[in-house]
Amino acid sequence: MSGGDIAGLIAAGVFAVLVALLAIPVWKLGKVFDELRQAIRSVSEGTTPLIDEVTSTVSTTHQQLKNVDGITSNVSDASANISALSSLVAATVGSPLIKVAAFSYGVRSALASRRKPASRRRSR
Repeated sequence: MSGGDIAGLIAAGVFAVLVALLAIPVWKLGKVFDELRQAIRSVSEGTTPLIDEVTSTVSTTHQQLKNVDGITSNVSDASANISALSSLVAATVGSPLIKVAAFSYGVRSALASRRKPASRRRSR
């Protein structure tokens, strides 16, 4: 064996050790990718039913909001009707009631002035 052959054997041995040292991190990286693949699979398996539930909840909520919209529309109509009714009652009853109150005040004033003795007025 010559010096070149020995140097080649040493270089091949060093290269084999270097490959072995680099193979360990690559092998661990492969395990990391396997764990990542399992995590993604479990997340996707858990997400699909969750998305189905959210879709169901949103459609149910939408239906309930339609019902509430109908209720608020009816309440709005009822409040408008009550407002119109109160205006009608105020116009119908209010004016005669004011007239009766004014008449009764006039009668009370007239009766009160008859009961008082005539006050003496002094001329200047």
